[in-house]
Amino acid sequence: MGVLAMPLLISAYLADIIFGDPEWLPHPVRGMGKLINLLGKGLNKKGEFWIKKRIKGVLLAFVITGISACSVYLLLELSRRLNLFLYYLAWVCMGYTTISIRDLEIKARAIYKELERGEIFKARKELSRIVGRDTQDLSGDEIKRATIESIAESTNDGIVAPLFYLILGGPVLAVAYKAINTLDSMVGYKNDEYLDFGWFSARLDDVANYIPARISGFLISISSFILGKGFKDSFKTMFIDGKKHPSPNSGISEAAMAGALGIRLGGGAFYQGKFVEKRYIGEDRRKVDAFLINETLKISFVTSVLMLIIGVLFKWLI
Repeated sequence: MGVLAMPLLISAYLADIIFGDPEWLPHPVRGMGKLINLLGKGLNKKGEFWIKKRIKGVLLAFVITGISACSVYLLLELSRRLNLFLYYLAWVCMGYTTISIRDLEIKARAIYKELERGEIFKARKELSRIVGRDTQDLSGDEIKRATIESIAESTNDGIVAPLFYLILGGPVLAVAYKAINTLDSMVGYKNDEYLDFGWFSARLDDVANYIPARISGFLISISSFILGKGFKDSFKTMFIDGKKHPSPNSGISEAAMAGALGIRLGGGAFYQGKFVEKRYIGEDRRKVDAFLINETLKISFVTSVLMLIIGVLFKWLI
């Protein structure tokens, strides 16, 4: 689509900034989640041999990703045949649903507000909406760190990576990415229930996020410089500590953010009642105050703008 894709990409980005992801509005990712739950219950049975579980996990990943991508392709193709304007509208609507800039900000600021009010129980509840770890026993400082980690990780998963695939292959590829990411978040756990069944989904997500995660880390460092926090510490921490995370990708953006803020992230946490040991990322140079949640959101937003600019330039050049 070349130059024509530029206004569509910008429109999808702005639509997310304006509308976000209202809970009452049907959303592809929520649909994916329901379908994963439905098929997962039928496929993932206790007591089965690990090879059989892995084969079923591969089947689930291909079915969910295939249905998601094909549905969007058919919608775009149908709308294109009916009316060109309808096609542009469908492109923007589908593209916008893959990005989560405003939704991330709303949920993170809700945690910040509860912390500022001293409502630790409410802050834990709000945090549980954006993290996979157990939140019921977290202290105030742990909530702050977990929120910052989640914003850093979501800067890739919910912003940079979807934009990356939206730039490369439009809504079809971006929705396929969201399907892979949703699969990983739902069945990619390393516990007895999902270790084999979710193995392929977890590896597929690692592959899909490999390049975007490194773009995210670099853009976070540049955003840190733009906001007057310096580039060196962010980039250095990303380069040195980015490998300390159990995930080959999540640690990149978390380390870049930790270096930008001058704080230490990571450490062990409970997931579904099981303690998972994690190495620390970054240096403990300053106290983790609640206002750093807002600083993290600023860096995340500037990162999104930089990724949009990269996309517009890429579309203009090709």
